Amino acid sequence: MSENIAVVGSGAFGTALAAVIALAGRSAVTLVGRNPSLISDLKAERLHDAALPGILLPDTLEFAAEAEAVADASIVLFAMPSQAQADAARQYGPYLSKDAIVVTCAKGIERATGNLLTDMLERELPDHAVAVLSGPGFAADIAKGLPTAMAIAAADLETAERLAQAISGRTFRLYASSDRIGVQLGGALKNVLAIACGIVEGGGIGDSARAALIARGLAEMSRFVVAKGGQADTVRGLSGLGDLVLTATSHQSRNLRFGIALGRGEKVDPLQGALVEGALAASVAARLAAELGISMPITDAISAIIDGKLDISEAIEQLMTRPITTE
Repeated sequence: MSENIAVVGSGAFGTALAAVIALAGRSAVTLVGRNPSLISDLKAERLHDAALPGILLPDTLEFAAEAEAVADASIVLFAMPSQAQADAARQYGPYLSKDAIVVTCAKGIERATGNLLTDMLERELPDHAVAVLSGPGFAADIAKGLPTAMAIAAADLETAERLAQAISGRTFRLYASSDRIGVQLGGALKNVLAIACGIVEGGGIGDSARAALIARGLAEMSRFVVAKGGQADTVRGLSGLGDLVLTATSHQSRNLRFGIALGRGEKVDPLQGALVEGALAASVAARLAAELGISMPITDAISAIIDGKLDISEAIEQLMTRPITTE
């Protein structure tokens, strides 16, 4: 089935998604951005060197700077940062066709409310089905055509399977799920744990500590996901374990690099330059975990470090001297 797909957000990830879907050749694809000058340059040069240096964008990819460009789309992917998605829903919502499916591609939790992005989008766009795309995929890898697999979840599996068929290509494979909660929380919480792994690397704390953080962090993710109504199996899949391993080990990860800087004692503002989603998610996740009565000591420690309430040596001591328990 041929779809008309609009990707809203002309940053690295949105551009990479639009390019890989266009290359599959099954659907008409338009990359929609808010900067008319950038969109004009992309259309003329087929290059986005600021986001994806040296990667030529396909001739079949269309570009638009007008919100009305989403009007004919059957699938609309929101590829801007998590905290900008509510504004995007308000800007583009009036132009969506009545049957359009909206897919959030961000990994975060709404700061003000603690809501998942699908909940927020359903609040803003009550007449539209809302899905989520998440998992271990860096924009540069996707745009270069390197093999990448991610998850896409909708409220019903049939919709998720339709989306997976429409968006997948020769080098980009999606697995369908009906667990929107698990897929989203995996994507948000792994960013917090990637910061923790970066602190370990930057502070020279050792590979054994990184391995412990990944394993125990996965346990935290699982407890949180299940408490919020998601499935533990999802945490062990692409959007949980897969994304955690990638983000906690690759220097392409902004969250890992931010943690490395913290581990070295550098003063870094996570809101300046490239957005560090994990820094925003840490305090929200810690607050929600406390409300749910869930033990998440790693998340609590990272939130306190970022907020300046705890230094790294104190955090390590607190984590290592907690009462002994079963795994």
